Amino acid sequence: MAALHADSWRRFYRGAYSDEFLDGDVLADRQFVWSARLSQPSMATRTLLATTSDEGLIGFVHVVLDEDPTWGSLVDNIHVGRLNQHRGIGSQLIARAAAVVAETAIASGLYLWVLEQNTSAQAFYQRHGATCAEKTTVQPPNGVHTRLNGSPMKLRYV
Repeated sequence: MAALHADSWRRFYRGAYSDEFLDGDVLADRQFVWSARLSQPSMATRTLLATTSDEGLIGFVHVVLDEDPTWGSLVDNIHVGRLNQHRGIGSQLIARAAAVVAETAIASGLYLWVLEQNTSAQAFYQRHGATCAEKTTVQPPNGVHTRLNGSPMKLRYV
């Protein structure tokens, strides 16, 4: 998962995060995050995997249930491997995440942050009904993030 996550960041976060971070520490950073998440599972999170018998892991979504009292559950990560993009896997992961939120979360909202420069991701979310809710600058490794919010069945910006 860390390798898929790091590869995705290297492809889509170039220019928003420093080249030094993306070319060096991003894999170690993601290995640390995923080792902690998987070794100490929480009832407040769900990680859903997309796999095939031939390729193994091809995508995943990680949701933090009821992360924010106003916005609801956070789609903290969603990534699909380079060779499996544009095959509906991301759409299936979003739909599954929404179903998990509807079944298990207290609040019905589902939101995420997306880098302002990541226009392909924004277009993906817009195809699922999203519109922009707010923007904020975050550090490190830096970049402007856009918050997307929505119902448990469909992402939408507000």
